[in-house]
Amino acid sequence: MNHNTPITPRPLPLSPRTGRTQRLASADQLRAQGMPAAEVAAHCRPGGWQQLLPGVFLLHPGQPTSEDRLKAALLYARRTGAVPTQGPDAMITGLAALTLHRFSSAPPLTALDRIDVLVPRTRRLRSTGWVRVVRAPEAPEPVELTGVPVAPVARAVADAVSGLSDAETVRRLLTEAVRGGHCEPGAVVRELNRARLLTRPHVVDAVDTLLAEGRSLSEQRLYEMVRESGLPDPLWNVDLRLPGGPHLGGVDAYWPDQAVAVELDTRAPRQDDDALWSEYTRKREHLERLGITVVHITPRKLREAMDQQATVVRTALMATPDRQPSAYVVVLPR
Repeated sequence: MNHNTPITPRPLPLSPRTGRTQRLASADQLRAQGMPAAEVAAHCRPGGWQQLLPGVFLLHPGQPTSEDRLKAALLYARRTGAVPTQGPDAMITGLAALTLHRFSSAPPLTALDRIDVLVPRTRRLRSTGWVRVVRAPEAPEPVELTGVPVAPVARAVADAVSGLSDAETVRRLLTEAVRGGHCEPGAVVRELNRARLLTRPHVVDAVDTLLAEGRSLSEQRLYEMVRESGLPDPLWNVDLRLPGGPHLGGVDAYWPDQAVAVELDTRAPRQDDDALWSEYTRKREHLERLGITVVHITPRKLREAMDQQATVVRTALMATPDRQPSAYVVVLPR
């Protein structure tokens, strides 16, 4: 076959999901339909098909759409010859994923000159053209958006940040992840830590802003829980101390008549997480030895199960007559 040989008409591949003619196909899919490489090459003459990536073809003339580029990246990442793996084989991550998650701080897909694809670590695959391959020891479970498998927000944020050097852009992405209710600060920091990004000064500065934002939102939800659940007003953000004795620690809410305290767990899961958790545990055990009930609430529980957390606090307040009197403690503003 040469460039003057007419192409024998052949039905284009059909999508197994919709039964419609595909816009994209991999070399493996075309080969499975009996189309040899020479025929594929003949289709790729000017004005015909286009090879978008190695082994991935757009079966129509004209510019590829944003959806074409996303699906082409996934087709490239799923090429045969890779080591079989358990779990998801490929998903969109990074800025493209955040755009699909509707982040206002992420650029539109048409403005992206690169699409990140997350694959298992064992895949033998290289970045090429406008596709960057990101490997994960343990791939997260993807979410499907617009028919495309997409990495969860926390993972997508970490993969986006790994390729960014602009401090303001990093700060906006991290802040929107929390302020927009996409995920908790701890989940983002955990992914940044796994990606070893917490050694970069501009990322550390953005994380400090993120944690402050997350704590502020959690405190607002705690105020809302108390107000809407009809709980008695506590003393907010106070330090507890034994008379003339040592400092016992700060709590986010305290009901002195019932000796009940609420503490928000807004720890940043960094490398010193074990030490921080030990400090939390020591403080809680010390307060409970003094007869003070400590209700430990995570931001996620407060966001997803506020009524349930209010019931836990109400139960603790109502159980006061059944407990031994608590030690007298001095309450100071924090």
